[in-house]
Amino acid sequence: MSSAALRRPRVPPVVLQLVRFGLVGATNTALTLATYAVMLSLTLPVAVAGAVGWGVGAVNGYLLNRAWTFRDAARGPVPAARYVAVQLVGSGLNAALVAIAVGHEHLPRLAGELVVLPPVTLLTFVLCRGWVFARAVAA
Repeated sequence: MSSAALRRPRVPPVVLQLVRFGLVGATNTALTLATYAVMLSLTLPVAVAGAVGWGVGAVNGYLLNRAWTFRDAARGPVPAARYVAVQLVGSGLNAALVAIAVGHEHLPRLAGELVVLPPVTLLTFVLCRGWVFARAVAA
């Protein structure tokens, strides 16, 4: 058997980025939920606990995506502001689509979230790759 036949097929960089993006998203979710639980245990109002939890997850996502998913990404206020904008779009779209899935399609709440999570994740990945961290992609 030739050495060419033994080589593993090369995984495209965009696929590796998408996998890393998903793993970062999983850590964001874990941190968001943990922070939310801690804030509730301190008897903060639900809305405040949710906002603080979301903020912790978003900061984690920005730092890990910049350093690991989209290595050598631009730093500073512009990419950070773009990341916040993408997160707000993703969060709003997720909420709207879940409301439609649960309200109009009569899906159970968890099923509604599971249905909309992949397309929203792909959209935020595309926006992060092409706009927020675009310099790192082009390099």
